[in-house]
Amino acid sequence: MATIVHGFDWPDRVVVGTVGRPGARTFYLQARDGRRVVSVALEKEQSAVLARKIDEILDEVRSVDGNPASVPETTPVELVDDAPLDQPVEAEFRVGALSLGWDPSTSQVVVEAYPLVDPDGDDPVDGSDDDEPVEMMSLRLPVGTARAFAARTLEVVGAGRPLCPLCGAPMDPEGHVCAGPGDSW
Repeated sequence: MATIVHGFDWPDRVVVGTVGRPGARTFYLQARDGRRVVSVALEKEQSAVLARKIDEILDEVRSVDGNPASVPETTPVELVDDAPLDQPVEAEFRVGALSLGWDPSTSQVVVEAYPLVDPDGDDPVDGSDDDEPVEMMSLRLPVGTARAFAARTLEVVGAGRPLCPLCGAPMDPEGHVCAGPGDSW
């Protein structure tokens, strides 16, 4: 079975954004190269972990004596991207697994996103047959772009519903039933 790879070696734009209101948002990882735009749906927690891990990789590479990859400590101002997702947003697949790495030959963070698979088999959850190819998204991010991506992603994740100071659960504008401190869900 052939794999469709949505590859972006030097993307013009890579962002995590949302559609919907807090509490009912859908998160998307979106890449653009010229006129080609690819979006994949992912979970809020996947977005947060991806951003934190990218920052960890960048901090580790930056700590190498002399910082040979020229990793910025913070987001370069010219790379800040506060624009909404490119429209229309149509997910190629829902992300089940992410892999993250570092390519020292190009000084890029490498992100790969794989579709969610059916726990009872290897079929993607999108209902495709065995005859249909599996998809993946492959992103190669220069260090400044990676730093900007991580910062924006953490802002998007943090823009959701406020957390209850007692139980830590998200609070809805319509009300909140607090489990109280120390109670588990």
